[in-house]
Amino acid sequence: MKPKKERQNAILRIIAETNVETQHQMIEALQNVGIESTQATLSRDIKELHLVKELTIHGTYKYSVSSRPEAQSHRIRLKSIFKESVVSYVCAQNLVVIKTLPSLASAACCAIDAMQIEDVIGSIAGDDTGFIAMNDCAAAERFCEEIGELLK
Repeated sequence: MKPKKERQNAILRIIAETNVETQHQMIEALQNVGIESTQATLSRDIKELHLVKELTIHGTYKYSVSSRPEAQSHRIRLKSIFKESVVSYVCAQNLVVIKTLPSLASAACCAIDAMQIEDVIGSIAGDDTGFIAMNDCAAAERFCEEIGELLK
């Protein structure tokens, strides 16, 4: 399977160029550009990209990016959750370790995952500690700098 960001960019290109009515049609369109996807993965992508079905002038429906303000502010809300829950952070090789208020590590890691940060491989959360695996040490250091800016 292709990386998430590449797959989601392909989905956005496909819906910009063609009228895709169903998830089955989207899976076929992805296959036509060399990207394999399951229905479950596609459903998650649709949710993360804030895609909605919109009525066309021909009386059919097609996927499009939501223009609702609340969908646009999703990333801002995730950053707010992250900012309000993290109390400290440190870079350890290619890992970023965050300490949060009690019971909020999961929310912070979920926010990080949903932000689709390019160099983030994944995260694991406990009660008040989260581990974020980055592509390499340099990416971890850059991410720590971003966290510092975010928490100011």
